[in-house]
Amino acid sequence: MKIDYSKILKNNMINVFRDVLKIIEKNGFKEGHHLYITFKTDDEDVIIPDWLKEKFPDKMTIIMQHEYWNFKVAKDNLNITLSFNDIKSNIKIPFDSVISFADPYANFGLKLINNEINYKKTKKFQEKKFNNKKCFKQNNIIDFNKFKKN
Repeated sequence: MKIDYSKILKNNMINVFRDVLKIIEKNGFKEGHHLYITFKTDDEDVIIPDWLKEKFPDKMTIIMQHEYWNFKVAKDNLNITLSFNDIKSNIKIPFDSVISFADPYANFGLKLINNEINYKKTKKFQEKKFNNKKCFKQNNIIDFNKFKKN
């Protein structure tokens, strides 16, 4: 059985995002909190007006702060109405299409990953020494095979 760490990590990061949205849905924004949400507009389940999709064919970032309406958090998506150049537009964003979100007030951001974590497929490994033993490090993943007891 192969453990799909990438899927587990992505699901947990989406849960963090969903929990933040549920807090905002229930309580609104307090103090100076606000969110920047970047998502893929070319995802087939994303619903945005055609003119926005033409302007942002791959991805776009929305800001949730003072003016938003009809904000609902569902199991797999969020629905919100935002104003773009004084035109209110309904948007549906599936959580799977979210690339990242950030709350600058809290100095917090999270990039939701889509790619697999697999350090064996990476090309460049950096050799490092830990406790006088050689191991390899790539993208913050350390090969601890040298530390295993036989």
